[in-house]
Amino acid sequence: MTAFCAESLTEWGRRWLRCQGLELDIAPVRKRSWPHGRTPRASNTPPEVRGGASPPADGWLEDLENKYDPRFAAAAELERHATLIQQFALALVPGLLQTPDYARAVFAAYRLNRTDQELDRHVVIRTERARILDGPSAPVVWTLLDEAVLRRCVGGPQVMAEQLHKIADLAEARRIRLHVLPYRVGAHALMESLLTLMSFEDSAPVAYVDAFETGRLMDDPPLVSACQTAYALALSDALSQQESLALVRSAAEEHTHDQQ
Repeated sequence: MTAFCAESLTEWGRRWLRCQGLELDIAPVRKRSWPHGRTPRASNTPPEVRGGASPPADGWLEDLENKYDPRFAAAAELERHATLIQQFALALVPGLLQTPDYARAVFAAYRLNRTDQELDRHVVIRTERARILDGPSAPVVWTLLDEAVLRRCVGGPQVMAEQLHKIADLAEARRIRLHVLPYRVGAHALMESLLTLMSFEDSAPVAYVDAFETGRLMDDPPLVSACQTAYALALSDALSQQESLALVRSAAEEHTHDQQ
């Protein structure tokens, strides 16, 4: 599992990571170079651990734990600093690309007994992540979708059509590189998992896999390399960007037709 620099963590940080299923590689310690020198810490981390930096009133990992699902908090922080993001989705549109209505439909489907205000908060937090796609420092984003993502009608035909048009618009604006794995491919290298690969300017790459009520962030080189190989194999089976764009637009029109 994920290895972190044990020397950089407070006891709170160690407990938090263990709760998320992340192991500490202590013997030998393999240092993890967190982007911009940021390491998981609580607000009471002493100066010698902070490396002399002046942190916000609250530790960033505490803030993220409250903002995001705990299993995704560390990945969310890394996402903000990645120079390259390669994402694969098996059944749902990746969170980074979701429209508010699509995101709300996803949350409403499995977050039972939540008020409208609570759902609104989850939607805002998710859609705010898309801000990393704006500006000159935005990462390069590769998006690989199984065709099932296009066909599953989440939130109704109108919501789905708008969602697919957004993805196509981002691809046409060259904000994402879009590829679709069509049904006719059959079995492919990523059909058992959701996967996000992140690369950084001054740090080793990581991989994040997500499933029901679980999430695993990996930086162990052999595991990350295996994920990168699986992504490359699946990508080799995908449609070209232009073919993928045409398929996404066509699926959006089919959803639009279904609402009439």
